[in-house]
Amino acid sequence: MTGVQTEILLAFWKVHILHHADEAPIAGQDVLKELRRHGYDISPGTLYPLLARMQRLGWLRSKVAAGAGKRARRDYTITPKGQEVLALLRAQVEELYREVVLGD
Repeated sequence: MTGVQTEILLAFWKVHILHHADEAPIAGQDVLKELRRHGYDISPGTLYPLLARMQRLGWLRSKVAAGAGKRARRDYTITPKGQEVLALLRAQVEELYREVVLGD
């Protein structure tokens, strides 16, 4: 995958992550499986920094079970700010779909 492809796909991955985090708490491994199911070849080395960035932006929050080890499962949930971003993204994706796919 080229740098240009990765840069563009990052936006798609963020939409997927926010969408699924809006439905229920998600863990990194779940996100990897879901993105791979959609044909995205994403590595943990790409995904986990992306999740951390989305958390720093205030779109996600994460929680690890008390007393769990350093590599314990971390569950991510969407924040109110993340829900605002997701609403904006949904509107933009819908507009883009109408223009690019439907030719409206």
